[in-house]
Amino acid sequence: MSLSRRSVLATTAAAATAAALAPLATATTAHAAPTLPNGTSKDKVLVVGMDGLRHDVIAAADAPHLTSMMANGTYGTSLLYANPMAATSSGPGWSTISTGVWPDKHGVRENSFAGKNYAKYPGFLARLAQVRPQLSTYAAVDWKPLDAQGTVTPGADAKLVLDGDRDGYTGHDATIAAETEAILRNQNPDVLFVYFGQTDIAGHNSGAASAAYRQAIAVQDGYLGRLLAAIKARPSYATERWTVIVTTDHGHTDSGGHGGSAIEERRTFVLAQGPGIAAGARPADTRLVDVAATVFKQLGIVPDPAWGLDGKPIQERSTDPFEALHPALTARVDETGIPAGVLGWTHTAPSGWSVVNSAMGTGGVTEWRGWTFATDEFWSRSQRDQSRELNVRSRGIFAVADSDEWDDKASSGPYDSTLVTPAYPVGGKSTVTLGLTTLYRQEGSQSARILASWNGGTPVEVKRYTSDVISQPQSLTLDVPSGAANVSFRFHYTGSNNWYWVIDGVKVTTS
Repeated sequence: MSLSRRSVLATTAAAATAAALAPLATATTAHAAPTLPNGTSKDKVLVVGMDGLRHDVIAAADAPHLTSMMANGTYGTSLLYANPMAATSSGPGWSTISTGVWPDKHGVRENSFAGKNYAKYPGFLARLAQVRPQLSTYAAVDWKPLDAQGTVTPGADAKLVLDGDRDGYTGHDATIAAETEAILRNQNPDVLFVYFGQTDIAGHNSGAASAAYRQAIAVQDGYLGRLLAAIKARPSYATERWTVIVTTDHGHTDSGGHGGSAIEERRTFVLAQGPGIAAGARPADTRLVDVAATVFKQLGIVPDPAWGLDGKPIQERSTDPFEALHPALTARVDETGIPAGVLGWTHTAPSGWSVVNSAMGTGGVTEWRGWTFATDEFWSRSQRDQSRELNVRSRGIFAVADSDEWDDKASSGPYDSTLVTPAYPVGGKSTVTLGLTTLYRQEGSQSARILASWNGGTPVEVKRYTSDVISQPQSLTLDVPSGAANVSFRFHYTGSNNWYWVIDGVKVTTS
């Protein structure tokens, strides 16, 4: 949240504890819910945002409703970016959730909102107002910038905007819960976004390892329970198709605070239950940008490619060949800074793929000797603040060649490794297109080349990277030579304690 809130933390802490125990009606006796237009859709979505909620603390809190949603829905955890892409702060986090794109598109990198690009990448409520204006929509927030900056509330038919920084979040969270409950019970909304902020205040005041933080989670879990009960109490509930999504904008350190690159600050999650969303699923390829895409999916809206969304619906799995490697992931060997319980790397290639290390030097850090298949948590833990946190468009497991980390242990000779794809049929086709996502950092004499081999012949260079590419989709279309029946691609990386090259989302198509 905003840095300005730090000045109110101490003055609201004592009041927060007492107010948390007060009935919802106490905080809402003077407030009447607005009248929304009558809804038009049987497909309905409630998005609940809980600020600064560390998902790995939920199990230790009294949170039966979140726990029930995990059992009855799909629960995907992931990590945020860090600077220089954006701080692990609320401005970038909620912008990512609302717009469905990463900070390099929506432009919000910290809580001043300087550089925001909501005109091109609006929030999902604003987008719904453009493409489905007949929907009845509502938003409630008590961190005012989410309204004042245009992050969440534009497009809503009605909104409740309170000032938690000025007045304290405990009472205002209760007001939001009560008003949303009343709207769900007594009116016919189609899409709602509601925000609760006290978890973040508790994190700042007491740290994510504190009883106060767990209590704040319990209170907000109670609010979630009231909203779920209100949905089920609707007279028309049996004929409606409700999706409920819970998410957060960033994590917290154990001692309290966020904005930096620690794993605890980068923790986020998307939890959803509803039609077509699997019960009990724990996907490894979910990202924070998936909230908006899930909203559209559940409403039957197919996003226009021109929207440039980075997200995908939470129920859709990546078809990347590297995702099959989860059973092969193992714990650290030489990487002392990664907890032993984190299973996140393997040298086992997917079926049909191979890694050629015949020109590779000896020694070095075992995990990074040649192309490695790794998860975001394992790889980015290997060394903070060297832009590994910017690998945002990779999902689940990706391939990485990292000469920098390999050289952290005594080695001899160059880093020289080649990742080889299977042979893809191209007979009778005029062109073949290689699609992938890349994070590449250039330094010194290192090289990163893509080569094509037709019919198993001598590989020919078709692309060379000579400058940074910060987690972007790539597309390379080649003419199919006469007589070519198949093609395989090679990703050849060399370095000498330089940086790294990440490959993910490999897809080959023909036309």
